[in-house]
Amino acid sequence: MSSKSLRLSEKWFRRGLWVVALVFACFLIGLGSTIVGDLPRVERTLTLDDFIDRAAAEPLRKTVRDSQRAEQEATREREQAELALIAAQQASRTARETFGNWLATRRVTAQPDQDTELIARTKALDTLKAKENEAERAVGAQRQVALDARQARQGAQEKLSVLEEAAGKALEAESRRVELRVFAYRLALTLPLLVVAGWLFAKKRKSTWWPFVWGFILFALFAFFVELVPYLPSYGGYVRYVVGIVLTVLVGRYAIIALNRYLARQKLAEAQPDTVRRNELGYDTALARLAKGVCPGCERPVDLKNTEIDFCPHCGIGLFDHCRACDARKSAFSRFCHACGTVAGAAPAELLGPLQVQPASTT
Repeated sequence: MSSKSLRLSEKWFRRGLWVVALVFACFLIGLGSTIVGDLPRVERTLTLDDFIDRAAAEPLRKTVRDSQRAEQEATREREQAELALIAAQQASRTARETFGNWLATRRVTAQPDQDTELIARTKALDTLKAKENEAERAVGAQRQVALDARQARQGAQEKLSVLEEAAGKALEAESRRVELRVFAYRLALTLPLLVVAGWLFAKKRKSTWWPFVWGFILFALFAFFVELVPYLPSYGGYVRYVVGIVLTVLVGRYAIIALNRYLARQKLAEAQPDTVRRNELGYDTALARLAKGVCPGCERPVDLKNTEIDFCPHCGIGLFDHCRACDARKSAFSRFCHACGTVAGAAPAELLGPLQVQPASTT
């Protein structure tokens, strides 16, 4: 309805009622979002352990954990052995340098009494070399332990990966089924709301309680397009395209049927007499259509500013007539004459007023 056809107070009342409709829709949306958000809790959260062969996986996981600990321990021991090896190498190198200097001095002096010291220094060098070799063997042993642990871990991990891959496929398949069930819960909750909203739109959108009707319609549309459509399973896009096609066909079919019904009603209405057609049109509806510059009867454009046009050239309904009291040209849908205020359609006898009708003489 055009705002030009409404009273000033009625305009503000309608604006306030639209605020009521929006507030009502917001509360419904909040409640619906809370309910829909809790729907996934109906299904238990699935993990990989729910589908893996635990009897085969647990020993492999234990082997992986033990191997990791053994490898880490071997790495720490190897680092300590490498430090000991560095110290032994430095001691051995220092001793060899000292022995070389001493040996050079002995060759110069050529003192026979230093043979005993030569033997002792040689034995000390042999001892240091033995310690260096022992440290190298310790490093090599820890490297071997780490290598064995790493190979054991890799072997167990490969076997475990095979089990986890099979379990992952089962988990993915079950997750799809859970997703479908949750979507079915959403659909079971939102689809009836959409159906009720469609019925309210078709039957009750102009009723006395229209703010609550429109609030519910907005809530149902939000629930469908925000809480349901984004969670529609894709399956490569096939499902969404098919659903889009179905919805388009349904909406298009409804629009085509509604258009044909509208044209049939208009054709039937245009076949009725002018007076009947004007009486069937609502006052506010007629004013709203006139404000848009269209014929109230057939809704086709008409030049209402042309003073020579009194009837619609498309359907023949009367658009302007003349007041029976002052003969002023006025809208045929006005209830009162804009020039003299006389009730539209009043009979000549009614125009005299009750005070001008004299009673008959009794004498």
